[in-house]
Amino acid sequence: MAKILTVKKLPIVLDVLFYSVSAWFLSAGILRYFRMPLSLTVLVASLLALSVGGICAGVSLLRGRKKFLSKAERERKEKLLLHLALEREDRTVALLAKAFEADNKKVSAHEGFLTADGETIVPLFRMQPLSADAVALLLRTYGAEPFTLACNALTPEAEKLLASFGRKAMCEGEVFSLFERTNCTPEHLICGEIPRPKLRERVKVAFSKRNARPFFTGGVLLLAMSFFTVFPLYYLVAGGILLCSAVLVRTVGYD
Repeated sequence: MAKILTVKKLPIVLDVLFYSVSAWFLSAGILRYFRMPLSLTVLVASLLALSVGGICAGVSLLRGRKKFLSKAERERKEKLLLHLALEREDRTVALLAKAFEADNKKVSAHEGFLTADGETIVPLFRMQPLSADAVALLLRTYGAEPFTLACNALTPEAEKLLASFGRKAMCEGEVFSLFERTNCTPEHLICGEIPRPKLRERVKVAFSKRNARPFFTGGVLLLAMSFFTVFPLYYLVAGGILLCSAVLVRTVGYD
């Protein structure tokens, strides 16, 4: 577990080091340019580097936490919607009935639909957004009886058709919110483990020949910047590495 946390925090550590070292060399170069004594230059540059590193660490951790939480919520929503799309119709009705009941509504389950506080809820979860044809079939089936369609998503045409007949839709965000706040998400989800890209696939993406052009452009720009900065070493080294990477990727990279 500690190893996993360390790996997750590695990009933050590298960012902090990058900005701290950059701040140190930049401030040291400027101070030496104005003939400040060496000892005082090192002290001031080190204090500035520590300050920049601390600010960078705080901002990166805050942004990383928000991003992680948002990503976790998206993954939970995708798993739930996939489960509802693959589950049997009667079990889907039962799951929704349980969630509405936990949400303090008077629920009655029927074949193919349920009622919550007297409102008819028709679940129709599919892998793709529902088309206008699917909505038209429901309108034909229920006629003048009002209902709310619970689904993953609607096409723009289906949404317009449903609204034109005064019917409401309960799409992915509302469905996920209902299950989350009532803690009624099934413990065992169908295809609950969403496959993640393997290391080999990530390496192929990183070393694709298509990356040669941005590497080359970045390297050239960094080398050009070395002519206009008081401390060009970083730009020379970084630009040289990017140019070498561009040549390497272009030569032996993946198609």
